[in-house]
Amino acid sequence: MNLELLTKQVANISRAMGSFLRSEIKNIKLTDIESKGVNDFVTYVDKTSEDRLVSELKKILPEAGFIVEENSNLEKQSEYNWIIDPLDGTTNYIHGLPIYSISIALLKGNEILSGVVYEINLQECFYAWKNGGAFVNGHKIQTSGVEKLSDSLLATGFPYRHFDKLDQYIDLFKDFMKTTHGIRRLGSAAVDLAYVACGRFDGFYEYGLNPWDVAAGALIIEQAGGVTGDFSGSNNYVFGKEIIGSNPYIFDQFLKIVKKYF
Repeated sequence: MNLELLTKQVANISRAMGSFLRSEIKNIKLTDIESKGVNDFVTYVDKTSEDRLVSELKKILPEAGFIVEENSNLEKQSEYNWIIDPLDGTTNYIHGLPIYSISIALLKGNEILSGVVYEINLQECFYAWKNGGAFVNGHKIQTSGVEKLSDSLLATGFPYRHFDKLDQYIDLFKDFMKTTHGIRRLGSAAVDLAYVACGRFDGFYEYGLNPWDVAAGALIIEQAGGVTGDFSGSNNYVFGKEIIGSNPYIFDQFLKIVKKYF
């Protein structure tokens, strides 16, 4: 399998789907918005995007299964699986806030082979494949050179479910507010991870996430020279619903503080 060729094909598919998402934002009405749970929304745009992505990805790797956000009828396969978020940042999208993305990863067993995150508004396509480096729009990227957590800018997300951990999260948030340059919350975990990969953020953490939120971005960070893990420091971040990612210099400092609260 030529992972470079495959990844660039997926990047092109993402760009094409991004054009559709941009064109539809002006057509979204309140009646188009469905609730999957508390503060968890979906629209016809998410569903159409996912259907079209699945159709195109089947052409690239027909034997692969799918792990997707919207369609539970798609089957997972034993070897290869595509992990797709057709619109990461739906809440931003329906409110007209310009941070949302498409995230696609290819998994073999439990190993991520390829990842693409396309930020639709700036038309920045971040992508990586195993042992191939990480790129945005054809330019190689790497994580930041910040060596101290106290000099870092972090990103996170606000939980909209799993509120049983909210007190721990707020206490951790307070700690980072006092000990770093600051914390940002953009509303798309996939974009947050991609921004760590290119050095705009020095680190990212969040809990309550799904595989389609993190798989592509995590690989891009790793291929850009960064480090990822779950809140215990092990590698169960794709399906473990928690992730931290950072440049290699602050990771241990970052993880130590996260472990204090989780």
